[in-house]
Amino acid sequence: MNSLKITLNLIALIMGCYVFGQNATNEFPVSIEKKFSIHKNVQQHTDTIFDSLVKIRRDFHTYPEVSEQEKRTSKKVATYLVSLGLEVKTNIGGYGVVGILNGNKKGKRIAWRADIDAMASDIPDVVDFSSKNEGVRHICGHDVHTTIGLGIANVLASLKENLNGAVYFIFQPAEEKFKGAQMMIADGLFNLINPDEIYGLHMTPYPVGTIATKSANVFAYFTIIEIEYKASNNQDSLVNFTKELMRSAQTYGPNAKFWDTENLFSPELGVTNPNTIYKDYTALMSDFTIKKSNDKLKVRVLVDASDKEQLNTFLALIKNKIETSKYSKELLSVKFDFGEGIPVIETPMNNQELTNDTMKSIASIYGKQSVIPLYGVGPLQFSDDFTYFQKSIPGVYYFLGGSNSEKGIIAMPHTPNFAVDEECIKTGVNYFSSMIIERLNNYYLFFEKPHKRKV
Repeated sequence: MNSLKITLNLIALIMGCYVFGQNATNEFPVSIEKKFSIHKNVQQHTDTIFDSLVKIRRDFHTYPEVSEQEKRTSKKVATYLVSLGLEVKTNIGGYGVVGILNGNKKGKRIAWRADIDAMASDIPDVVDFSSKNEGVRHICGHDVHTTIGLGIANVLASLKENLNGAVYFIFQPAEEKFKGAQMMIADGLFNLINPDEIYGLHMTPYPVGTIATKSANVFAYFTIIEIEYKASNNQDSLVNFTKELMRSAQTYGPNAKFWDTENLFSPELGVTNPNTIYKDYTALMSDFTIKKSNDKLKVRVLVDASDKEQLNTFLALIKNKIETSKYSKELLSVKFDFGEGIPVIETPMNNQELTNDTMKSIASIYGKQSVIPLYGVGPLQFSDDFTYFQKSIPGVYYFLGGSNSEKGIIAMPHTPNFAVDEECIKTGVNYFSSMIIERLNNYYLFFEKPHKRKV
């Protein structure tokens, strides 16, 4: 056994010298033995605390709190972080909490975001530990997100002496209102912390034990297109023209497989297939709303697009078609208008380099089957205000699988039977604790380009 260890370390040193010369980095790679021993410690510690994390998750689930009212949840989070020895800041942008974990040496600064709010819902819960707060339910999985954030903090605090740099744990309120991130930023979040990178996750119906993501946008862009005309005597024909124009301009016709939501996860057509039908599209996702007044006619409809360029192209096409039609003189404007001053609902935009690096990192430790690459985005899905953090900091937003078909568990957020296999808590804590360690300590596998550490 000792000779094997010596051999492995010699190989690591030789390959390290080769990569060092090729890439002119300032650091040698660690040995294979050291690289994987710390991840073994991650898994052992996660196993040790797993039952306690399940209890924490069930407590959050039993006492959910809607956006901007997360007082109890915030206090629980802060108390837990203090018990781990972290520096803790509270009441940031409402009930936001930040925990700061400083490693043994200076180095990279990594942020992890977890959203803490629940939703107003009268739908009966499907678990034994059901909500005791009437009309409120964790039907989106934020109780799991919060628990995983605490679990990662626990694991990394136990390995503090082996870490370079710092980790910031951001527990964000009011995500369901799409405003909590902006509230925390406006309240001075980035005066307290200065992360180089930021990461977060959300529950999805992928199988438990898996995570999924892609570079660039991870949700469809969606908005309202509003077309405004002058009032006229031929309003009915004008409305019919506009409807037909927009229907014919979208990517798929009414009988296309695109509209069957079960195809989203189809191996042949879905978002995990490089040739997915859920890319390069624009689609109308609602009925038309017609508003008439004495002087104006407005036609409004919800539109989804696989990327922002598709959305802008669609808007320009519609405008051009109307301007070159017999109704051009009646046209007043064609614009995006989601309401409340928001033209388009933004989506988290994953940094390509960080996406590729972290996916490889997790796959190298937990196996290729653990990471699902995505190639498209589904229509009529929800977004996440994590995007506002990414406007300032490069990062990656991951989807965490929580479904277990054998147990009849489908982790589809915002649906009546939403539930999760709680093993996903272990998955999230393991995978992302290891990923953060890799980012902080610059661990990498042979033949992969090492990363310079920002100091």
